[in-house]
Amino acid sequence: MTPRTQDPAATEASTVVSALLATLPGRVRTAAAVLEPYRRDRSGRVSGGPPLAVVEALSVADVQEACRIASAHGVPIVTRGAGTGLAGGGIAGPDEIVLSTRAMDRVLRVSPQNRLAVVEPGILNAELNDRLAEHGLWWAPDPASREISTVGGNIATNAGGLLCAKYGVTRESVLSLKVVLADGRLIQVGHDTVKGVTGLDLCALMIGSEGTLGVIVECTLRLRPLVSGPIATIGAFFPSVERAAAAAGDVVAAGWTPAVMELMDRRTLECVGRYTGQDLLARGDALLLVQVDGAGALTEADAVHDLVVAAGGAAELTTDAAESSRWMDLRRQAFPAIESLGTLLVEDVAVPLDRMSDMFAHVRRLEGRYGVIIPTACHAGDGNLHPTFAFQGEEVPAEVWQAAGEVFEHALALGGTLSGEHGIGLLKRRWLGDELGEDQLDLQRQIKAVFDPAGLLNPGKVFPDDDRSGEHALS
Repeated sequence: MTPRTQDPAATEASTVVSALLATLPGRVRTAAAVLEPYRRDRSGRVSGGPPLAVVEALSVADVQEACRIASAHGVPIVTRGAGTGLAGGGIAGPDEIVLSTRAMDRVLRVSPQNRLAVVEPGILNAELNDRLAEHGLWWAPDPASREISTVGGNIATNAGGLLCAKYGVTRESVLSLKVVLADGRLIQVGHDTVKGVTGLDLCALMIGSEGTLGVIVECTLRLRPLVSGPIATIGAFFPSVERAAAAAGDVVAAGWTPAVMELMDRRTLECVGRYTGQDLLARGDALLLVQVDGAGALTEADAVHDLVVAAGGAAELTTDAAESSRWMDLRRQAFPAIESLGTLLVEDVAVPLDRMSDMFAHVRRLEGRYGVIIPTACHAGDGNLHPTFAFQGEEVPAEVWQAAGEVFEHALALGGTLSGEHGIGLLKRRWLGDELGEDQLDLQRQIKAVFDPAGLLNPGKVFPDDDRSGEHALS
């Protein structure tokens, strides 16, 4: 009888898990029920099977040990925070190790004098700001998922949210990072000072890199004083989303910079109305929300209100905190409301502000052409649209991919970009070359190879020809 030979890959997998268990006792999980959630994120994609193990890191040393062991055995590493990503960037599949930083959630230092905080990556966005409020400070990035998304995840995707037009995206609020490389080395990039131009800006390179260059283990964040003075909110219903988008452009062209300017189309209002028990469509086909803050808020609010009315909006202005919160909750509830339609493919192209109307109109044409439902909300202050494709079943239908491809192509034709804040992940990697061009794409591949020569960090994500994990991870 011929002796049975053991699969080398299976042997290596067993060896690396044994090494992790021995080196990080109490930190490594291998039970099937624990591994299962790491096959998916909020993108709707599911991997082809569970990862080998999950390392629940509690310290920088834990991360370093996990990386050293995985690197020694040539096993891929997928860094994971809260799993709220919308591009499939945190999905783990067979033969991969998940490195979870969710339990690394401490605030290490707050310096009001320097207006900075040093935190671990697993702290939730909203929890951090609750902690900072006692110091009279806040961290500006404000994604709609702030209650459930981590600071490390915000940084990994350069998340934005509702306040970007006035306060900037995550990149503008990060001073420095500590990062563990694939082989376990620890580096610090950036500067803890406001000014600093020593060497190349590797901190900015890490922000938005989606776990492909290193594992973020400590974050030094630029803070702002809590906003003082009144806050005014304007809710304006319009007969069409194109007219609402044009009104948003009028506000910016007039020289105003609202803290928040959000836009929801008819499909989105229909979902939110059903979700909240309100007949929003009786008031209009699109809703523009504008919030202003700071010392001159009341003057600015009156001027913005008049502009919105002149553009055809039925507008209400309030300075009441509870009423303002009710208006803004309509926008924050958009995603859970749209989830009621079925499985979602959530996108986030960004276009110049004066092309938003064109982008909305194109999305409507695609609905008719492909017979798909595409509710679309928008950060109207910075031109970041979220066309959300709803369908039944787990696998994205061909017509949805075709429609999504046309959304991306049209955004690029308008001078826009494939992603404003969700990242590329698995979902959009096939279109990356269309935006970057082959020369730049090749340079970016070379940069990744410098940081991660063996290609172990989040393989199969972002780069279209990286098939080490690739489409094996998608159902």
